[in-house]
Amino acid sequence: METVGVGFFFEDMPVGRSFRTIGRTITEADLISYINCTGMVEVLFTNAEFRANESDIKGRLVPGMLSHAFAEGLLVQSTMQHTGFAFLGMDLEVVAPTFVGDTIHVAVEVLEARLSRSRPHRGIVRTSNRVINQRGELVLSYTPTRMIKCRSGLS
Repeated sequence: METVGVGFFFEDMPVGRSFRTIGRTITEADLISYINCTGMVEVLFTNAEFRANESDIKGRLVPGMLSHAFAEGLLVQSTMQHTGFAFLGMDLEVVAPTFVGDTIHVAVEVLEARLSRSRPHRGIVRTSNRVINQRGELVLSYTPTRMIKCRSGLS
């Protein structure tokens, strides 16, 4: 019987392939949970008076890494279940602020894809991931490199 929800295999990720995830709205509860889980109790995220009177950025700002974590969650749900084996690194740039109430999605393009030299039946894939809000604005840009499973017996 077929299992649905299995992620992309190496063979599904040729250079140039592009796709996007579904969207996810960031809520106040998400922000509070993230702050409490990480201990990131910076006044920018926890003090309304500071934001109103001293911050250059107005609104209910969320940490850039919360946006990144949600982007990764959207990708895990759609592309990595049972096939993603290792996160090998990334470059990340926070381009613009993200706020409570923003809905983000991830636009992905495969930049590199090669078979692993050290691990049989594994591929190394690097992508360009662009996190975009509901207004079409780029908020994060990152290029993760991952090790993923091959569907075939390639080695």
